Amino acid sequence: MADLNCTNAAAILEMTAVFRWFDAEPSLSVAVITGAGNKAFSTGADLKEWNAKVAELTAAGEDTSGAGPGNVPGAEAMSNRRGKKPVIAAVNGMALGGGCENVVNCDIVIASETATFGLVEVKRGLAAYAGALPRLIRTIGLQRASEMALTGRIIDAVTAERWGMVNKVVPQDRVVVEAIAFAKELAENSPDSLIVTRSGLREGWKTADVIDATRTTNEGVWKELQKGENMQEGLKAFSQRRKPQWKGPRL
Repeated sequence: MADLNCTNAAAILEMTAVFRWFDAEPSLSVAVITGAGNKAFSTGADLKEWNAKVAELTAAGEDTSGAGPGNVPGAEAMSNRRGKKPVIAAVNGMALGGGCENVVNCDIVIASETATFGLVEVKRGLAAYAGALPRLIRTIGLQRASEMALTGRIIDAVTAERWGMVNKVVPQDRVVVEAIAFAKELAENSPDSLIVTRSGLREGWKTADVIDATRTTNEGVWKELQKGENMQEGLKAFSQRRKPQWKGPRL
């Protein structure tokens, strides 16, 4: 990460590897992501690196359309991560550009009172190309998404909560603590159930057809969940009035 947690190509590749490991690691159910320091969650792409790459390609007479840090082969930016396990954002400061795009794609968002959000790309001759635009429409509606993306305005945490981008606003010194508390609450549940439930939510988020989204989930991960030990354990624990002892996810 560079200044104010902006993301260069190396950072995106590193995060890609970390979250693929997270999805594959059976002992982990939920992740929390936050920014280093207390000023910024992330201010998006490293524009200095981007500018240098554009200049290099231009000088060589080559196409500059793939110069952005998110265009590195093999990279899957958080803003476009599909994954299978939930990620909670603890937004401790500025979430601008790609940083805001990352937030929009997280499953739960806890924001500090000092947090701010903005798709500022239009002010730099760019566009929010990394997934936020269609997702933001589904989250806050066309008009509010248009207000953010077309003006490049920055909104505060209270506004983001009112619009539905943020689950909860807390004092600066509580943002990570609160995010971890949410993570612990999720992690008490069956890891397979978390994966299937998130898949169903995401399927509904990406398509307007509720029936098709439900069918896709039911015929895929839900069918597999029913073959696993965690479902059996949950039913037995309820019948025996005890706390379930989950195993690593089948999915």
